[in-house]
Amino acid sequence: MATKIPSTDQAILEPALRSKLSSRAINLTLIANLILAILKVSVGILAHSSALLADGINSSSDVIYNAVVSIFIRAAKKPADDEHPYGHSQFESVGALIVSAFIITAAFTIFWTSVQSLVEYLQGNSEFSSSSHFALYAALFTVGLKTVLYFYTRGLGKKTNNPSVMAITLDHRNDIFSASAVVAGTLMTQLGYPWADPLAGAVVAIVFLLSGIEILRDTVDILMDTVPGKALDNEIRQLLQDIPGLEDIEKIQAHRFGQYLVINLTIFVAGNISVNEGDRIADNVETKLLDNVDYIRAVHVHFHPKPGS
Repeated sequence: MATKIPSTDQAILEPALRSKLSSRAINLTLIANLILAILKVSVGILAHSSALLADGINSSSDVIYNAVVSIFIRAAKKPADDEHPYGHSQFESVGALIVSAFIITAAFTIFWTSVQSLVEYLQGNSEFSSSSHFALYAALFTVGLKTVLYFYTRGLGKKTNNPSVMAITLDHRNDIFSASAVVAGTLMTQLGYPWADPLAGAVVAIVFLLSGIEILRDTVDILMDTVPGKALDNEIRQLLQDIPGLEDIEKIQAHRFGQYLVINLTIFVAGNISVNEGDRIADNVETKLLDNVDYIRAVHVHFHPKPGS
């Protein structure tokens, strides 16, 4: 679910529409998590389901970080200014970092609690009571709702190529695993296998951790400008191979701003041409990229004479 550099045939959304779709994904998630937090905590207490109560606490923390992420999504809408000439879209990546931090923290917490409960049970220091059917119904409702949200948010994430939305999508997937573990644990305890509940929680925690690391890695790649990859490098070189006067391309660098890239190129030109001619070649390179690649917002070209020319 990593955010990817768009291909040339991927539609680039108008900024207003992209912002609207991103906000819709975050707002729907916030409302859903608020409903689920109230439902699962209440039923968890009334039905004596520790697994559902723990999942409800996880949903409560989701509400907090969803609210924080929504703030960053709104901040990303701010237009460009003198200090930020390409806008404030990097706030999207900051929001994704927050999601990854919450997921990783939740993973360690759930894993530790689950393992501790399992060890105490095996040592005979604690007992698990069978959960009521209400806990099972609440968990099944969570699985259904989160499955719908997962596919809907994933669609919006692909359209917007927004790191925060893609991170929220992964979190929906995590919640499906978590609620499924509650379902399995509840059924197993009712069948006389109480140890299955904390064991399932530990497995889910590992899934949480892996997805949190995935979000963190992808987001850091964006913030650290880990572009271009081979696909973008090849695409640019193919587009520019017929530019008259362009001898070679020494370096291609890129910086991401939301769904756009700013490209920095270092090219070789013949050493015996005038500065004006070199500037004309650089202008042709810039125009070629801007006219043919929708997701490139700006191109900066530096040229110097090819060695030996």
